Amino acid sequence: MPLASAPPHKILRAGAQFRWPQDKRIALVFNIAFEAWSEGEAPGIGPMGNVLKPGYFDTNAHSWANYGAVRGIQRLARISAANGIRTSIMTNGVLAEKHPQIVDDLHRAGHEIVAHSWGMDVIPVYLDPEAERANLRRTTKAIHDACGALPSGWISPRGTGSFLSPALLAQDGYLWQGDCNDDDLPAIVAFESGERIVNIPLTMDVNDLPHSVRYGNQPSDLVAHFEDILDGSADADSAPFMLDVTAHTHAYGRPAGAWAFDAMMKIARDRDDVIVMTRREIAEHALSAPADWFA
Repeated sequence: MPLASAPPHKILRAGAQFRWPQDKRIALVFNIAFEAWSEGEAPGIGPMGNVLKPGYFDTNAHSWANYGAVRGIQRLARISAANGIRTSIMTNGVLAEKHPQIVDDLHRAGHEIVAHSWGMDVIPVYLDPEAERANLRRTTKAIHDACGALPSGWISPRGTGSFLSPALLAQDGYLWQGDCNDDDLPAIVAFESGERIVNIPLTMDVNDLPHSVRYGNQPSDLVAHFEDILDGSADADSAPFMLDVTAHTHAYGRPAGAWAFDAMMKIARDRDDVIVMTRREIAEHALSAPADWFA
């Protein structure tokens, strides 16, 4: 498929004047990835790590992924509530359609519901503009139907939108999108058409899926890595930055890993240089900032 060109735009980056609320040095976002695949689809790989022969449905991987809606989201939500932390929850449209009560409960508890495409197999970069817009609106509607609120932010599966995605999202009223990892501060994308959208990078440094599933590390290693980032960055540089902590409901939603999400929340709460924010709060902070903070 030929690549579509991005509409004319300018990216306004955060400058030296940028500050987080309360003049904190680090903004932490606790993300929960509440993920599923479209009907008849399954993850390309499961916990065993080996791929089936072509043409066979991977029932093992499919069952592994289903854990997120059966137990994982509830456990991570309980842990977040116990720590008094509101998270940003990446939610596929198919889950909002199948489990509207779960999504409504999460929204009512104060979590941010982030649109995450219809299913993990529906990746915008593979779609033509018409199909991408249809996927965007179908996903948005499913979330709105489930909880009565429109999502303000979007992250594509594997963080892979198309060149058109930011403009399509801005046109449909989204405040922010996370299909970028070229910064550790928010940036404002201003289109010639007049729309704006905030780029909020999806940092991958503290993410359970690559850490444990791809590289086979222990949950305790992720907690130690998280502490090292917070301590080491303070010693090395005083510039503000943001950091994501991401747990997938079908991975660290399980008892073997959920405790690490809890441990990192407790570490964050005990630090005086950290502010915990949702991604929407980051977008609103950027859009309300003095004009000279971005150039």
